[in-house]
Amino acid sequence: MTGRWTWSYEDAAGSAMDAASLGATVFPTQSDAESWFGEVWADLTDAGVAAVTLWRDGEKVYGPMSLAPAP
Repeated sequence: MTGRWTWSYEDAAGSAMDAASLGATVFPTQSDAESWFGEVWADLTDAGVAAVTLWRDGEKVYGPMSLAPAP
């Protein structure tokens, strides 16, 4: 699916984090967005991101998705 695919980020308290400071990017496809996330999720975790949500043209696709390790 084409469109403008973006991620939003939340800290451990569930508060929105500044996407621009985390290297926010607009992707042309869901696959591109998810591939990028697969490459940087550990960096996002190190920056304090606790959960992410994927958006397409401003509509939520899925999330929030926790970045915490599975128990």
